[in-house]
Amino acid sequence: MTIEQTGVVLLNMGGPEKLADVRPFLYNLFSDRDIIRLGPSFMQKPLAWLIAKRRAPKSMRTYEKIGGGSPLTTITSDQAKALQNALREHGNYTVVCAMRYWYPDSDSALKKLADKGITTIIALALYPHYSCATTGSSVQELKRAISRSGNDFSLRVIESWPTQPEFIQTLAHNILETANSFTPDQPQVVYSAHSLPVSFIDEGDPYVDHIKATITEIEKITNLPGELCFQSKSGPVEWLAPSTPDMLQGLAQKGCKNILMVPISFVSDHVETLYEIDMLYRDQAKALGMRLESSQSLNCNPTFIDGLKNLILTSGN
Repeated sequence: MTIEQTGVVLLNMGGPEKLADVRPFLYNLFSDRDIIRLGPSFMQKPLAWLIAKRRAPKSMRTYEKIGGGSPLTTITSDQAKALQNALREHGNYTVVCAMRYWYPDSDSALKKLADKGITTIIALALYPHYSCATTGSSVQELKRAISRSGNDFSLRVIESWPTQPEFIQTLAHNILETANSFTPDQPQVVYSAHSLPVSFIDEGDPYVDHIKATITEIEKITNLPGELCFQSKSGPVEWLAPSTPDMLQGLAQKGCKNILMVPISFVSDHVETLYEIDMLYRDQAKALGMRLESSQSLNCNPTFIDGLKNLILTSGN
């Protein structure tokens, strides 16, 4: 008897893997009207091309500082392999990745599954906190790819999981482990999340509420109260506040000496953790007379992978 195969598609943003990828990656990002509307629709791609051309040199210098490219695609691929391993005793699962702005994209992910005769798909967003700019855009692109494929796929989507138990446990463990490095001092915990335009929240996006739900569950374990701030804003619109640099400035003014920074909205290392937190913000903190250490990213932590497994196994409930 053949056990029905199920495809699992891990949805993530992707990132340029080498410096030559930076400009086309930025073009793909700014071409997405789900996250930014650049004038009327017919102007989106020409304007995206111009913005990518203008921003690429600065972005390339940033990626040079973390080894010449983003590790996000490699880490997501490793997470897919670890998850497939974890699911092995529970059924016949094939786990693939679909990057929103890079490769492998949704079309290639679906082709892998179709080539194996798989028609039942569970899409798992690797964004614990739902936003239309992340999960929303990735799911829409996957649905468009399903339409393009001509295959009769059955799709189930796991859109958010801000209080998933193993996710919370892993974050709490990493925080407590890093807190020990400050002994005998107690650090100020600072949760840094990727920023969003305020207009998204005003229109009902649950992103901030989801992040706060995660923090509430973490603090039940750690008993370390934290502050929430937002990093990686760009462009002239109003962004979520306080920004991470402003938060560090404010804490320094209050006499804070030790910062434990938690990358709260990221499940793997990429430019926001490796450059912004571990270099930019650490240097800022040092200049302000503070020590900043960041908790480990989740990456392929076995407890975290178990959490992803449990999301898949309970997704039909």
